[in-house]
Amino acid sequence: MSYFAAMPHRIEITRSVVYAEGSRRTLDICRPKTAIGAPVVTFFYGGGWRSGYKELYRYVAKALARRGYVAILPDYRIYPEARFPDFIEDAALAIGWIKRNAGRFGGDPEQLFVMGHSAGAYIAAMLATDGSWLQPVGLVPGRDIAGLIGIAGPYDFLPLRDETLKVIFGGANRPETQPIFHVSAGAPPALLLTGSRDDVVDSGNATRFAARLRAADNDATVRTYARVGHYIIVAAFAPLLTFLVPVRRDVEAFIGDTVSRRALAT
Repeated sequence: MSYFAAMPHRIEITRSVVYAEGSRRTLDICRPKTAIGAPVVTFFYGGGWRSGYKELYRYVAKALARRGYVAILPDYRIYPEARFPDFIEDAALAIGWIKRNAGRFGGDPEQLFVMGHSAGAYIAAMLATDGSWLQPVGLVPGRDIAGLIGIAGPYDFLPLRDETLKVIFGGANRPETQPIFHVSAGAPPALLLTGSRDDVVDSGNATRFAARLRAADNDATVRTYARVGHYIIVAAFAPLLTFLVPVRRDVEAFIGDTVSRRALAT
């Protein structure tokens, strides 16, 4: 059963909340005005680890909040200020803050989902598969993250050919920088969404990552949208573009099913 009501929720936005000291370490919170114990979705935007800012993706948070979620948009450090693993460390600090404070904004910290597009999906996947990032904030992926939602994400993209990416990741072929390298049993369930016409991040990233997750006895679902590219898959969260790709519907179904299964397990 889905958490969502039939009618869209009225929402409110809290802007630029500091989640840790330092540059770009703020987040926006977009929530239903009447939220009580709502699932929490943290969305990490993409931009190749070198561009992007949370205001550009506020339409995603608004779309999620209108459907009943507490949606959170963190900024994080990017190149040239940051290199691997700075952006993952920032994301972990954001998740730690969210886990501690979600209840203040009507969210249920026990139903915390990490979600991202492109480089943001990579960040979310690293948090969900490699427990070393969340350990400093006292969290464990399989216990404290309810689910992973990756949209057009790079999870297995070596060797690097782009010269800037080689600088960002400290070399062309470092397996430890890849989410697929860190898969083990006990990961949260994953929904991996991709487009068959993605010419930025090969859709094989999703299928290979899902196969590795399943081989380690984790739940992983892949949705490949025909004739969909890298950017329209996330743009389809915008109200006027939802008819193009059922990405929001599939995200809602995944979160609703995950919340229901977790409730049955307790």
